[in-house]
Amino acid sequence: MNTNKTFFLFTVIFSINVNSVDLNQLTLPDKFNIEIYAKDLDSPRQITETANGYIIVGSKKGKKITALIDNDGDGIAESKVTVANGLQNPTGVTFYDGDLYFAEIDTIWIIQNIDQWLNSAKEELPEKSVYMNNLPSDTWHGFKYIDFGPDGNLYIPVGVPCNICLEPQTKDNRFAAIHKYVDGELITVADGVRNSVGFDWHPVTKKMYFSDNGRDWLGDDSPSCELNVVDKEGSFFGYPFKHAKNVIDPEFGSMIPSVNKEFIDPIAELGPHVAPLGIAFYDNDTFPKKYKNSIFIALHGSWNRTKKSGYTVVFVKLDDDGNYLYQEDFITGWLSNESAWGRPVSPYIMNDGSMLLSDDKYNVIYRVTYKG
Repeated sequence: MNTNKTFFLFTVIFSINVNSVDLNQLTLPDKFNIEIYAKDLDSPRQITETANGYIIVGSKKGKKITALIDNDGDGIAESKVTVANGLQNPTGVTFYDGDLYFAEIDTIWIIQNIDQWLNSAKEELPEKSVYMNNLPSDTWHGFKYIDFGPDGNLYIPVGVPCNICLEPQTKDNRFAAIHKYVDGELITVADGVRNSVGFDWHPVTKKMYFSDNGRDWLGDDSPSCELNVVDKEGSFFGYPFKHAKNVIDPEFGSMIPSVNKEFIDPIAELGPHVAPLGIAFYDNDTFPKKYKNSIFIALHGSWNRTKKSGYTVVFVKLDDDGNYLYQEDFITGWLSNESAWGRPVSPYIMNDGSMLLSDDKYNVIYRVTYKG
């Protein structure tokens, strides 16, 4: 990446004093290090990296898509550049084939040749155009997480606009599902999905794995949130009739005998109300071998629970065929004595093998490296 660039109207220079932030509250496995990659962000969500190494991040509460610039190559972003503004909950971002895609609630935009604009440091915002805008506008479970699959198609989840309901997805099959956008049409990849805010593809099998947030108001310990895998496109994952592996919904479960679908159980239960969001396969060789081709998941944290749960990043170990083996904590410490100072959102594996992680409560992006 060319680091000798000066950015004009839309650039804000900010200094990072890692020592001013006590990250000792966070616990990681031995020989892993965590530092602040970028701070003073506005509710950062999904992260992507361009071919030239620029980091771009979406926002939950803000109106901007922001590029983060590591000017001196030290692994810390010293400046940030607005690449799009005036948006509604622009949470989703992904880079594909030279272009930047970003998602509002109901619209996905594209900026072509984003690296060219960032390198040239123009004073005007880059031109953006609508990629597709036929998504529901409901804000309840409407935040988008987007990515291109191995097939070259854009994948888009649409959460159900409620806690527990059947009517919306009966009237509009875009709800409660994950779709891919092919030739101007949405094709359902996973159905019966309450609210997925994270998915990724196994580096070898190319199967899609996705997180799903369990329903609320069934008590502190039920149901568990989920990690799922799509073995067959169009599979049905149970919502709203069945949750986790064995929780029959008290309102809709009686209808199961009349549902003419095969119910697919999750491959892993992640815990009740932990709110799994972004997931990322580790497809690099910088971390120890045990992490290769297995999954990091950000557990954003509970609200519908007497005692808080989540607020961690977990590691899910898979075997060579992509089957679940076990899960363990990878980063903990954002929650202490029922008080949470941070909420992890979306892990992203950089080209150099390190991991970025957004936090929309502490308003930073962390960088995790291995010093072994």
